[in-house]
Amino acid sequence: MSLFSKISFYGICLLLIMAFTSCETKVESKPKVTALEPVDLVYPQLDTENSRWFFFSSASRPFGMVNLSPDTEVDGAWGSGYRYKVDTVQGFSHIHAWQLSGLSVMPVTVDDSNAKSIYTDFKSKFSHDKEKVAPGYHALELEKYNIDVELTSTKRVGLHKYSFPKNGKRAAVLFNLNGMLGPNKNTDGLLEQVNETSLQGELLIAETSRRPKPTKLFFTIDLNTEIASLEKDVQTGNYLIFLKEGADEVLMKAGISYTSIKNARGNTDSELQHWDFDQVVKESQSEWNTLLSRIKVEGSTEIAQKRFYTDLWHALQGRRIISDANGAYPDNTGESFRVGQLPLNEKGKPKFNHYNSDSFWGAQWTLNTLWGFVYPDVMEEFVHSMLQYYKDGGMVPRGPSGGNYTYVMTGASSTPFIVTAIQKGIITEDLDGIYEALKKNHMSGGIMAKAGYEHNTILGGGLEYYLKNGYVPHPIPEGKFGGHQDGASMTMEYAYQDWTLAQLAKKLGRKKDVDYFLKRSQNYKNVFDTSIGWMRPKDVDGKWQEDYSPYEHENGFIESNGAQSTWFVPHDPEGLAQLMGGNLAAVEKLDQQFKTAQKLGFTAGNSHAQELHPEYRNIPINYGNQPSIQTAFIFNKLGRPDLTQYWSRQVTSTVFGGLSPSTGYNGDEDQGLMGSLAVLMKIGLFQMNGGTEENPKYEFGSPSFDKVKISLPNGKKLILNSPGASSGNVYVKNIQLNGEPYDQYHITHDLLSKGGTLDFEMAADAILE
Repeated sequence: MSLFSKISFYGICLLLIMAFTSCETKVESKPKVTALEPVDLVYPQLDTENSRWFFFSSASRPFGMVNLSPDTEVDGAWGSGYRYKVDTVQGFSHIHAWQLSGLSVMPVTVDDSNAKSIYTDFKSKFSHDKEKVAPGYHALELEKYNIDVELTSTKRVGLHKYSFPKNGKRAAVLFNLNGMLGPNKNTDGLLEQVNETSLQGELLIAETSRRPKPTKLFFTIDLNTEIASLEKDVQTGNYLIFLKEGADEVLMKAGISYTSIKNARGNTDSELQHWDFDQVVKESQSEWNTLLSRIKVEGSTEIAQKRFYTDLWHALQGRRIISDANGAYPDNTGESFRVGQLPLNEKGKPKFNHYNSDSFWGAQWTLNTLWGFVYPDVMEEFVHSMLQYYKDGGMVPRGPSGGNYTYVMTGASSTPFIVTAIQKGIITEDLDGIYEALKKNHMSGGIMAKAGYEHNTILGGGLEYYLKNGYVPHPIPEGKFGGHQDGASMTMEYAYQDWTLAQLAKKLGRKKDVDYFLKRSQNYKNVFDTSIGWMRPKDVDGKWQEDYSPYEHENGFIESNGAQSTWFVPHDPEGLAQLMGGNLAAVEKLDQQFKTAQKLGFTAGNSHAQELHPEYRNIPINYGNQPSIQTAFIFNKLGRPDLTQYWSRQVTSTVFGGLSPSTGYNGDEDQGLMGSLAVLMKIGLFQMNGGTEENPKYEFGSPSFDKVKISLPNGKKLILNSPGASSGNVYVKNIQLNGEPYDQYHITHDLLSKGGTLDFEMAADAILE
């Protein structure tokens, strides 16, 4: 009997007992209501109609190497994985990561009618009516075979539970080790039997245009029942294991590793020595709940709370562990593959995990703040992981996959991520060494010189032009070498990242470098055309692009248009305003952009692909992608906090409100970035420059909940009281900090990290001075 069948059975028994009890006594009592925990409020199916391979998560731990879930589409990185509107399961695979996939299995039943076709005709319908999804758990029925499937996992081990029907058909498990699976092909799949209940195998995760080297996956399989036989199909190269006759409720463990069979076995031995499925589910949900419970919200609707914890849940997944329990990890940064070893602590355990990760492009407004304040332990691990890549390959990555660089997106997006970790006291050792590692990316030959997925050259980023002329030309004269070769955006991005590096140089007393990088940080002005009031691409000769429209998508601007990206000056919004004619002119311009964007719901459609739509591409602010997600808080920097409060609340309720498989993050959540943004906007805290200056500032927005309690890692608690916020009161009338008047619309990290109470008096109308 499945876990949720048991729950239903016990529920019916409880109702019968209550019915009999009510007949025997006249004493009336109110039923006891059990308060829901944050983990109970997560809705994993959010936006799954627009899902992509690494987007959906169910039977997974936070950042788990294993991310076990059903796949309804398997062809390509986009529009694949778990797609809510597709009613056919093609397998249950263990890896849903940035540019990685692997180990797809499918329980089946076999008789004479399908014995010859099972390797190609194995897909099964399923119904959402018989499906249960929660953090750490997924259950559904394969209608074709009448098999109930339940899934859960540890960090590195998937645990399956199959309830086979007793209909005379042979119970079996199909291992699809070869073929297209999400972003890449699986090839060279091998499976061999070790003993009566165990198997082991490997496969090759083929290279892609984004991940230039193949990655090996090793795995071990253990069952709680005997294996009757193992067969291989000559045509597909895939395998079928038949279970002993009479097997009905079957448990299967799948331990994985990117380094060796031995370490795959070690991962299972370390993390899952028993067969108690329900215990693993309970432990998984407890682990999720511990992290989610660091923020407690009160007030508003149940839907609003569910959406909040779904947003927070997304902020804590997507990026995947690639190191084994013993600290071994795959290193593909050199000429040939090697198995690396993470440093161990005094107990012989790895000091940190190593990660596979999409870019930190846009993290300055999202993960930097949320992880840096509430989850510094997570941020610390990721910093150490990125520095491990530097030690191995000589470069701090901006998005590593399979133990190698991918050069995803542009610039040196890891610089602000690591600098904020230092400024917040999360990273305290070897700061000079870290500075040199980061600086390398900002100089000739560094990662800034590479455009998106530019693996073999260093021309597409236009860095030499930026260093010589103060801007990246569009187009780059030498031609096309990678993706996102949009000169105006690159110029602005590099300028911001240079400013963040200058802040670290300042902390270390490197005055010459401070002056050098601060000067470079003003290069954004070189692509601002004062005659039209917009950022504008210019060619290598300094000539402005002709027939220019700030509403033309990706015309010199990365995944955006000129209207959206004009505001990408996180380090100097006041300086940008002066180029526009002063604060009043800038406020009026931005306010009008918001009014226009509101008519389209503040996003360019409900999926990433729709940014090219003739209507949506013209939207002047897009909260469906990263380049302009800071814009509501620019008003704070220009003396109009009321407009920050108003527009941030409008965006929050429109873009990040509600629960539906059809909406949520517009299909471009990018491994926690949009989930983090939603959380920050709903609690009313934001960092404009990514928290990279000395004693970083947090800007106040418009809290969506009446009360927020944040448990800080130092044992302190921060309480944000905003009575009436969930009733529609948008504006902050007065602020008190620990009972004393507070007259700023920002607060520094040192004050906030001490905990205490912030009281926001909310009002329905703006309070203008």
